[in-house]
Amino acid sequence: MESVNPLTEKGAVNHPVATNPMTNLSSGPAAAAAANRMHPMNHDTGHHATTGHHINPLNAQINPLNAQINPHAVVKPVSHDMVPGAVVPAVHTTQINPRTSNLAAARLPHRRGDHHMFMASDDNAMMKHIEETHIPDGRDFDVKPLVHVIEEIVHRATPIASNVHEAKVKAHLEALEEKVPQSGLTEILNYLAYPIHRINMELICKCANKEDAHSTTMSLLHSLTTYAWDTKVAITFAAFAQQYGQFGLLVHQYTTNPLAKSVAIVMELPEIMVRQDVLRQKFDAIHDLIDKMLDVTKCIIQFRDIQTSNQQYVITQELEKLINTAHISTAAYWTIRAAVMCSAMILNLIALGHEHISSTSEAWEISSLAHKLANILDHLRKVLNLCHQKIEERRQHDAFEALLRLLRTPHIDNMKILSILIYSKDDQLPLFDGTHKRRVSLDVLRRKHVLLLLSDLDIAPEELFILHHMYAESKTQPNRPESNYEVVWIPVVDKRITPWTEAKQTKFEEVQASMPWYSVAHPSMIDPAVIRCIKEVWGYNKKPQLVVLDPQGKEANNNAYHMLWIWGSLAFPFTKAREEALWKEQTWTIELLADSIDQNIFTWISEGKCICLYGGEDIEWIRSFTTATRAVANAARVPLEMLYVGKRNPKERVRKNSSIIQVENLSHVVQDQTLIWFFWERLESMWHSRTQQDIPGETDPILQEIVTILSYDGSDQGWAVFSRGLAEMTRGKGDLIVQVMKGFDRWRHEVSDITTFVPTLDRQLRDLHSPHHCTRLILPGTTGHIPERVVCAECGRPMEKFIMYRCCIE
Repeated sequence: MESVNPLTEKGAVNHPVATNPMTNLSSGPAAAAAANRMHPMNHDTGHHATTGHHINPLNAQINPLNAQINPHAVVKPVSHDMVPGAVVPAVHTTQINPRTSNLAAARLPHRRGDHHMFMASDDNAMMKHIEETHIPDGRDFDVKPLVHVIEEIVHRATPIASNVHEAKVKAHLEALEEKVPQSGLTEILNYLAYPIHRINMELICKCANKEDAHSTTMSLLHSLTTYAWDTKVAITFAAFAQQYGQFGLLVHQYTTNPLAKSVAIVMELPEIMVRQDVLRQKFDAIHDLIDKMLDVTKCIIQFRDIQTSNQQYVITQELEKLINTAHISTAAYWTIRAAVMCSAMILNLIALGHEHISSTSEAWEISSLAHKLANILDHLRKVLNLCHQKIEERRQHDAFEALLRLLRTPHIDNMKILSILIYSKDDQLPLFDGTHKRRVSLDVLRRKHVLLLLSDLDIAPEELFILHHMYAESKTQPNRPESNYEVVWIPVVDKRITPWTEAKQTKFEEVQASMPWYSVAHPSMIDPAVIRCIKEVWGYNKKPQLVVLDPQGKEANNNAYHMLWIWGSLAFPFTKAREEALWKEQTWTIELLADSIDQNIFTWISEGKCICLYGGEDIEWIRSFTTATRAVANAARVPLEMLYVGKRNPKERVRKNSSIIQVENLSHVVQDQTLIWFFWERLESMWHSRTQQDIPGETDPILQEIVTILSYDGSDQGWAVFSRGLAEMTRGKGDLIVQVMKGFDRWRHEVSDITTFVPTLDRQLRDLHSPHHCTRLILPGTTGHIPERVVCAECGRPMEKFIMYRCCIE
C-alpha cells in the first residue's frame, strides 16, 4: 500500500497513517492538526472492530466518524508477545486546519456525555465489565523501581507551575533523592519496556480517534489483561510519563538548547512558551491529579505486596476478605483513566496550542478525576491501615506465643531468653551500662541472676534514689553471693497507644542517665509481643516491678520489688521460696517497721531506750501529743526517743511540720523526705508480700499490725507506735493516745520501771478502746494484686471495698 498524505489525498478515510509515537505527540481530536506537522509514513490496512472479535487496538483500522465501539464489548485479550504494527488510523477524509475548523470543538476525547454515561450507568455492571478484562497469568512483577522512575519523571518534567507547586515539586525531589536508588529497574524494564511502548502508542491512537475516556480505558485494560492490577497501572502510568517527560524536556530546554528550540518550532510550540502565565493554572490542576495517581498507585502496590507475601500470618482468609473491600480493580480503572485524560490534555495542547488553553470541559474533567481519586485514595488508605493492623496483630500473636513457649523451655544459660526480650537490631549493642556510660552486649549478663526493672518513663525520683542506694550497697562487696545479680531497666512504652516524641526521647535519656545499672539502649528494642508478655504474664500495671530471671533464664519471681524494699540484698536470690523463708523468721518489731529510715533507731535499741514513732499532719495535735508524752516519760523516769515519720507521699505540709518540730524541739524528725516516702512504700510492700503468704488474715498478727498502721495513715488523725527492745510494742491513734497520756496520774502506779512502761501503756489503750470505729485502708489504684478479702485490724470483720478518687492541693 502506498503512502498517503491526509492533507492532499481526499480518499484518506480508508488509509490509516503510520506514525512514530515517540516523535509525534499530537493525538485526539487534534490528530488532523498533528498530521499537518508530521511527514506521512508507510502504513498497513487493518480491520474494523466488531464485538466478540479479536482486536489489536494498535493495528485495527477505526474511523470514529463512521464506526462505534461498544465500551462493554467482550474483547479477547491480545498476547503480549505479539508485535503490533505501529499504525495510527486516519481520522478525517479532508484537509483540516485545527486552528480554524469547527471540528476542533470536538477535540476532547472525554466528553460531557461520557460523564453522563457513568452517572446513569449501574456501577456494579461497570465493575463486572472491568473484572472481565482481568485474566492474570500468574506472573509477579515488582514495579516499585518503575514507579520510582515515573515519580522522578513527572516531578522533574512539570513544565509550568505556580510558586506553591514549585515548592511541592522541590520537596518531592528532595525526598526522592534521599531514597536509596531502586534496584531491579533494568530487570523489570526487560519485561515491561515493550508493553509500555505499546500502551504509549495506543494512547495516541485512541486520542486520535476521539474515543471517549471509558472506551480508551477499557481498551487498555484488554491490552493488559494478563497482568496484575498494580502492573497494569504502572505500565499505563509509565506510558503517559514518557509523553509528559518529552513535553517537559522541550519546555525546560527551549531557551537554552538549540535542538529543543528547533523541535518546538516545528511542532508550533513557541505560542505555548510565551503564554506560560495562562497555562499555569492548568498545569497546577494536572500536577495535583498526577500526585493523586501516584498515591493511589503506591497503595495498589502495597495491597499486591500483602497478597504476595511469603509470611504465613499474612495469607489468611480474613485478610483476603478485607483486601476485597478495597476494590482494587476500581482504583486501577480510575487511575488508568486519569492517565488517559492527562495524556489527551498534553497531546491536545501540543496539537492546538493556545486555542486549547481555555477548555472548560477539560478543566472540569481534571477536577472531577482528582476528586474521584482523592475519595478512592482515602478508602484505600483506610483499608490498608486495617490490613496492617490485622497483620501486626497476627505477627504479635505469633511472637507472643513463641515467647511463651520459650519461657517454658529449659535452657543452658539466659542468653536466648534475653536476646528475645531485648531485640538487637542490625547487630547493635542492646544495653547501656549506667556506671561506665557506654553501650555493651548481652554477654555481661550471661549466667547471672537478672532483675528486670519494669517501669514507664515517669518512675518516681524517690524510687530511683532508694534503688540506687540498695544497688550501690550490694556492689560494695562484689564477692558476696548476694551480690551476684544485675539490674536491667526495661522501659514499658507502648508506641501503639502513645507515639514516641522528642519530649519522650529526652525524658528517656534523663531517666537512663540517672541509673547506675544496665538499661535497654532504646525502647524500640522492646517488641510489642514482649510488652504484652510484661502486662499479661508478669502482671505489670504501671507501678514499678522487678521480674527475676535465674542464670538459665527461667522466671524465678514475677515481682521481687516488695522483697527488695523489705529486706534489700538479704532477699537474694529473690525467689518465692526465699520470701517465704524470710517471713517465717520474722516477728513484728520496731526494727521490721522502721528499718533504716534513721540510723539512730539501732543505737536507741542497743541502749535499751523506749522508742516512739508517730505521724500525722495536724501540727496542733503533734504539739499536744509530744508535750504530753514527754511529760509522762519524765515523770516515769523512762528514757524515751520520739521520731516523726509524717504521712505517705510527703508534701509541703509534712515538710513544714518537720521544720516546726525541729525549731520547737518537740522530737526527732526524718531528715530526708525521701526516707519518709520509703517508710510508707516499704510498709505497703509488706502488706502486698504478706497477703500472698498462705496465712489467713484473721490469724496473722504481723499482717494485722501492718494493716493498722496503714489505716492510721488513711485517717485524718495522728497516731503513735511505742516499743522497747525487740519484743514490746503497742500503738494508738489520735485523741485516744493523748487522752491516755494526760491521764497518767491514774496509771502511774503501774509503771515501776522502764520494763513495765510499754505493757502498761498497751493495757490503758486497750481499756479505752471504743467499739465504734471507722477504719480506712487506702492503697494506690496501680498497686497491683489486691486480695478479694481484707479484714479490719480493729474488729476482725471483712472490710468493704470502695473506689476513691482524691485530689489534694496544698
